[in-house]
Amino acid sequence: MNRIDASDHYSESASTAGPIPSLLTIIIDTNPRAWAALSDLLPISKAVANLLVFVNAHLAFGNDNHVAILAAHTNRAVWLYPKSPNPDRNSGRRGHDDQDQDVEMTDVDGAGTATNAGGTSANKFPQFAQVETSILTSLRALIDSTSPSDLRPTTLISGALTLALSYINKTSSAFAPAKTSPDPANPNSAAAGVGTSTNTTSASPTASSTATLHSRILVLSVSDSEPAQYIATMNAVFAASHARIPLDTLSLYGSPTFLQQAAFITGGTYLSAAPNPRGLLSYLMFGFLADASARASLVTATQDTVDFRAACFCHRRVIDTGFVCSICLSIFCEVPGGGSGDGAECLTCGTRLALGTYGARPAVVPRARRKRKKGSGRVNGSAVGGREETGSATGTPVPG
Repeated sequence: MNRIDASDHYSESASTAGPIPSLLTIIIDTNPRAWAALSDLLPISKAVANLLVFVNAHLAFGNDNHVAILAAHTNRAVWLYPKSPNPDRNSGRRGHDDQDQDVEMTDVDGAGTATNAGGTSANKFPQFAQVETSILTSLRALIDSTSPSDLRPTTLISGALTLALSYINKTSSAFAPAKTSPDPANPNSAAAGVGTSTNTTSASPTASSTATLHSRILVLSVSDSEPAQYIATMNAVFAASHARIPLDTLSLYGSPTFLQQAAFITGGTYLSAAPNPRGLLSYLMFGFLADASARASLVTATQDTVDFRAACFCHRRVIDTGFVCSICLSIFCEVPGGGSGDGAECLTCGTRLALGTYGARPAVVPRARRKRKKGSGRVNGSAVGGREETGSATGTPVPG
């Protein structure tokens, strides 16, 4: 009967109906100091132009593909696309005098841009024009609102990762199929566990194995990792690993230690374009265009070495060797509490740490001297009277 009235069309799962949508979340490091050091090789304007080509290629792969772009600034994380429903109220006032009563005509500029985009719709896809307009407008507003006090050498990557994971979770919930119950008379039987055991056990593996959205995060980094953000960054990385979200990183300048570990932990890709930043588009198209499902059939780039150094919790310094609390796994560059032995105390959980004989001066045991034997001599090729003879006991034969 289902074949006659075409009921199978409505019960068809998302995986068999078509390709699974892909969500690409891009985090752009907008540190002004880092881009100023990189301006001779790759200005930020050319970098954004190359990034827009990469975004358009991702959207052109499928009609259901989505993209979200954030800016990790020195003191905050800002949405570039889509625009945040709660914009920063102080962003438009920073850098302006209180007596300046000029009003920026942002709505008029947006309308004019939309009109121009609509006039050239034959040469530019409307969605491409919408993404480009939103990114350029939001990025220009972010740069104009940056004051001299905001020029810091650090970047708020951890905050941008948190926003990206929250957006991915929200989008995944929207794409998730509606929860249905095998018993129409009791809709809550599946959630409460009421009903036959066969239906419950057979439905749970299918629901958990069916993917409705492929999500991943791409970080465009131009600065080093900040040791003060180690805890927040690692929490976001472990959350992404638990949700099976790959975290890719393309480094244009510096050495982001924590992002290398993030790519290794989440199964992402880490590439360093520091030797040739001008090839940004080539790195993006050939290294990061394929999603997680397509990479299973490709030979992707791998890391030769991974910097697994961590930052201490006491001084926020990246260290090679340190002390780890056995209770809360806090890392310290020196004995916590300034004590040794039983006087050490964890600064995080307050646990008394027993270090045993650590720090004690080791006892040096003198080595016993070996006695030499007297009168030991050998004749052929051996020592005689304590001296080694190099010559032979017989003379040299004379030819006859």
